[in-house]
Amino acid sequence: MEEEIRYETVLRELLETRQYTKLRQTASDMNVADIAAVMDDMEDEESLKMFRILPKDMAADVFANLELDDQQYIIQSLSDKEATNIIENLMSDDATDLLEEMPANVVKRILANASPETRADINHLLRYPEDSAGSLMTVEYVDLREDMTVADAIARIRKIGLDSETVNVCYVVDKERILKGTVALRYLIIMQPDAVIGDFMNENVISINTMTDQEEAAHMFQKYDFTAMPVVDNEDRMVGIITIDDVVDIMQEEATEDIEKMAAILPTDKPYFKVGIFETYRKRMPWLLLLMISAAFTGAIISRYEQALSACVILTAYIPMLMDTGGNAGSQSSVSVIRGISLGEIEFKDTFRAVWKEILVSILCGVTLAATNFLKMMVMDRSTVMIALVVCITLLLVVFFSKLIGCVLPLVADRIGFDPAVMASPLITTIVDTISLVVYFFLATHLLNLAA
Repeated sequence: MEEEIRYETVLRELLETRQYTKLRQTASDMNVADIAAVMDDMEDEESLKMFRILPKDMAADVFANLELDDQQYIIQSLSDKEATNIIENLMSDDATDLLEEMPANVVKRILANASPETRADINHLLRYPEDSAGSLMTVEYVDLREDMTVADAIARIRKIGLDSETVNVCYVVDKERILKGTVALRYLIIMQPDAVIGDFMNENVISINTMTDQEEAAHMFQKYDFTAMPVVDNEDRMVGIITIDDVVDIMQEEATEDIEKMAAILPTDKPYFKVGIFETYRKRMPWLLLLMISAAFTGAIISRYEQALSACVILTAYIPMLMDTGGNAGSQSSVSVIRGISLGEIEFKDTFRAVWKEILVSILCGVTLAATNFLKMMVMDRSTVMIALVVCITLLLVVFFSKLIGCVLPLVADRIGFDPAVMASPLITTIVDTISLVVYFFLATHLLNLAA
């Protein structure tokens, strides 16, 4: 972090004092990700000026690391020739991600000036649904044939390697582009020049279909510890590869989306300060409105038992504690289950096992909390035994039902096709609050003989 601040200070000073030659030399010695981080913090005009000064051989790499908003501003500010040159030097998946968010007239202008190969690659990727493996892949990879010798393979890598996303793994395809196997670069280096690829290639290939959801693709990378995976169509023809840098972005995007849903916020793919005030308002208001309306149930329940509360006013003091404890207990279960679902550790068939575990945990937690609260009420609050029993039995039941609901709701949501993250803290807390009050007043009216 300190190094990033130092870079920003130096680059800003050189930019403000118009020492452009020294600025270009300084940037040449920096990592492209560090330059992009500095540019993201600059005003649009400064960022554009900085970009124009960068050495041409690193401009595209810096551009690929910028935030989407900065990329869009720069690409629309450049001339047709400059913009097309940037697109030509980006990997096809990065170029496609950018163009998907650009206005149609800008996309048309850029593609009109792009080379036929680049235009074909981008149009190919734009055909796939958003968030599918096909939309994430790049078509720049090293493909080999089974009958090639090691010498032929190395010659091909030298020819197309610089334009490929990675050369660590090469993919063996036949004349119909059916994926047959893979060859790691280290084997090509140690094998004899006349060795035939088909004799030592790895035929046990794990691939991803073009229509596979991006989250499932990320799970496959996590499961197999790959740095790149081939993407095939429904006929097993190889059409591209997905690399680990794309998967990291996917995992960050999916985690952010889940966190926002769990906090009752409509997801957004923009950084915090890039989201305007009114857009933030629109993202947060629907759930707040829904939860406020649903909270009316708790008010109705309290009104229903107003007479009982007036007969034993001390009961009112423990309502917040019961509702908060229930909400917290439900949130613990829901977050654990949602995380397990997202990692593929829990499926709907595991519902009974998960419920049984949460039941046992809820009993242990509930008994511990109830016993502690009973001692506190008797010693510190000087409460009567019956009131303490009402509160503590309610506490035990609330923890039980909260953890049960927090476990079951995400599994049911996932089963019927909803995002389980929606069934997180805010929604579960509202449901649990209602149950807590019903149980509390039911026990109070029956054990304390209060009129409902």
